Amino acid sequence: MITRRTFLKSTTAVAGALALPRFAIGKSGTPANSKINLALIGTGGIAGVAIVGARKENLVAICDVNEANLSVHADLNPQMKTAAQFRDFRVMLDKMGKDIDAVVICTPDHTHFAATMDAMQRGKPVLTQKPLTHNVWQARTLRKAKEKYGVITCMANQGHTYDGIRQMREWFEAGILGTVTEVDSWYPGPNWKGPAFKKPATFPPTVMPVPSELDWPLWLGPAKNPGFNTIYEYKTWRGFPQFGSGMIGDWFCHLCDGAVWTLGLYEPTVIEAEKIDGPNPGMCPDGSILRWDFGARGDLPPCTLRWYDGGNQPSMPKEWSWGNLPKFGSFFRGSKKTVFLDELSDNPRLVSREEMIDFKAAGYPPVKYPRLPEKNGPMGEWLRAIKGEGPEPGSNFDYASRLTEVACLGALVQFYGGRIEWDSANMKITNRPELNAFIKEPAPEGWSYGEDLWKA
Repeated sequence: MITRRTFLKSTTAVAGALALPRFAIGKSGTPANSKINLALIGTGGIAGVAIVGARKENLVAICDVNEANLSVHADLNPQMKTAAQFRDFRVMLDKMGKDIDAVVICTPDHTHFAATMDAMQRGKPVLTQKPLTHNVWQARTLRKAKEKYGVITCMANQGHTYDGIRQMREWFEAGILGTVTEVDSWYPGPNWKGPAFKKPATFPPTVMPVPSELDWPLWLGPAKNPGFNTIYEYKTWRGFPQFGSGMIGDWFCHLCDGAVWTLGLYEPTVIEAEKIDGPNPGMCPDGSILRWDFGARGDLPPCTLRWYDGGNQPSMPKEWSWGNLPKFGSFFRGSKKTVFLDELSDNPRLVSREEMIDFKAAGYPPVKYPRLPEKNGPMGEWLRAIKGEGPEPGSNFDYASRLTEVACLGALVQFYGGRIEWDSANMKITNRPELNAFIKEPAPEGWSYGEDLWKA
């Protein structure tokens, strides 16, 4: 059984000595302190964005299984040096829960769910990095948790806070595109030279000594132990299915956010790998073409979403007049017009430059979806919602769990190839039952969360 290690510093004394102000979440009247007491789980890599976003709040606790990560972004926020430090988020929440108002999770994919659930069941608003979870069951469980615990939730896919994705949906709903039955999204990775992907010299990777600054059992969390190798511990974990979600986990929640949200692409019936380039045993491939088939959704007809990576690209629309095909983006191929959306589901434009000039001059459809008042991404949107100064985040877990579910199914065919026939209502793969083990992955003692939410 994994034990809960104590902290890097004598945090029992620190937590007891700190007289931390509390933000009055859920309480009536004006709070005595307008700053939110934040805790950060995972302090390396992408956590730098959250650390900057926390400058105007109280960063009271930070947690990372690797001691070295606690100082990686210390120069971004002076509170990194004064916050209580922990290795185990469960210990942090046990010891300092009463002094923590909200929690940000920036860990690898395979520990998103446990950290998020632990915070939510303690009544803490949560901001979790994308993809929200590592499997479909976890995504649906977080949706149930949002309903039960009633906390403010947000997945940190920044494009969902931008004007462009709202504009795209307004164009579609105004009939500018006509009927859309096909969307193509593409991205050039994986780049095996890093920083997010790297191939080991041998497979499985050679087992190495665990560095003294790393708590390897805590890093593994609910995952099985393959033996430590440096290729797992930094960003390059994402290429391995037990920890990450490959290229899909890295970019689907950005590139395909616009398609999923605009067209309501939530419940595919078939997911298939149309092409796999350079399959790597135990890793994501060098490239792929994947297809999701969606049935009719209300008045909307069936639709196909395709994903291209590793140098694979869709055909260029004949009307395209913006120069070379961009390195990444999406084409919404409509019966009237085709629209291009960039890698963060932003900056929509008609594929004909001449038609776009005329369209802009004539005036876009009326604004239907309110724009955010500040351009400070998911962190700002989430903090405003907690303070009651803004609406619930657009990528709250009701939506983000559905977007992530589609991504998780795509990751399965990218890792394991072939075709999946998906029974969404019963959460089962019907044609390849052996893959259902990845729909709900087993969790060892100390890492099991959410089972109670499924009880009648």
